[in-house]
Amino acid sequence: MTDTGFPLLLDLSGRRAVVVGGGAVATRRVRALVAAGADVLVVAPEVSDELRTAPVRVQRRPFSASDLDGAWLALACTDDPAVNEAVAVAALERRIFCVRADAAREGSARTPAVARHDGITVAVNGGDDPRRATALRDAIAAGLDTGDLPTRRVRPTGSAGSVALVGGGPGDPGLITVQGRRLVAQADVVVVDRLAPRGLLEGLGDDVEIIDCGKSAHRHNLSQAEINEVLVERARAGKRVVRLKGGDPFIFGRGGEELLACTAAGVAVTVVPGISSALAGPALAGIPLTHRGVAADFTVVSGHLDPGRAADQGIDWPGLATHAGTLVLLMAMDRLDLISAALIEHGRAGDTPAAVVHRATTPEQRVVRATLADIADAARRAGVGAPAVVVIGEVVGVLS
Repeated sequence: MTDTGFPLLLDLSGRRAVVVGGGAVATRRVRALVAAGADVLVVAPEVSDELRTAPVRVQRRPFSASDLDGAWLALACTDDPAVNEAVAVAALERRIFCVRADAAREGSARTPAVARHDGITVAVNGGDDPRRATALRDAIAAGLDTGDLPTRRVRPTGSAGSVALVGGGPGDPGLITVQGRRLVAQADVVVVDRLAPRGLLEGLGDDVEIIDCGKSAHRHNLSQAEINEVLVERARAGKRVVRLKGGDPFIFGRGGEELLACTAAGVAVTVVPGISSALAGPALAGIPLTHRGVAADFTVVSGHLDPGRAADQGIDWPGLATHAGTLVLLMAMDRLDLISAALIEHGRAGDTPAAVVHRATTPEQRVVRATLADIADAARRAGVGAPAVVVIGEVVGVLS
């Protein structure tokens, strides 16, 4: 068989395939044939434990040419070249395609390395080099899994739409989950926040609608009610909608409100968790939120409320001040001086180590370290502002 062989997929449903051999290679081939729905006959003096219990017929004896009578496909998978050659000869006499596991070029058919994803089948032949074929197959499979290779299909008119609330992670596009990346690649509409990993949008097709929420502390392109309306309206139009957020959808991301809005409207909605900057920022700054003998727990708090205003009293600052664990603040840069003062007032020592991690995971990442009493001034002098994660506790200096 030459390298210009004709590639095709075989429908083996209910059709006999004969596998000669009972070892590891034969077991892998039988596994694939069973998945394809073939009527499998295994012929070998000895077979693996898996083949003994597989839903196939097993004849524990030497191969006979008559074993191929009525077969559609033969696979010679023994470790004896003479037996494999006999299988190939018997198959040729009966005009049956035969795969030889020991010498691919001596057979009339070849088994490729196969990757399957969302209705796509990719079969790779590496010029009869199985390692080359497997390496390329694995690379293609990874690209399909992550969405780096295009797999988006045009949805038929009238198809039901859906919404995916996707946590994009702390900023670096490489830190989104595989499922999140794949959903972005397959989306018809992406509703994106300011801190979401926008680099993921660059490879999307021109027909993908990008809706920029632009949400920040002082600017909102869309209100939350308007965002909810957009998600529902686009999904009802049959679109695959991805709500791409920074961090995790359910950690100060209002993902719960969006899920409730979609559910109330009868729209199918899924949630894809993301790595929160509350975890990633400290880690990349060399700050473990917990450390044996130093801190056994940590608390994540929103810093958008003024601890000195009675109307904003929704956080137990006295309790946080006296708690021995690590304190992590998000959205706190505008009020960091007030929060630091409140913690000290309620009992936290002013010389407690603290750090500000600015734009964690991105090329602009900066880390400022100081005591709790000085951290707000230190960040101001360094020109560091939002977005940032603030860490307060003895863990700040444990690795430095």
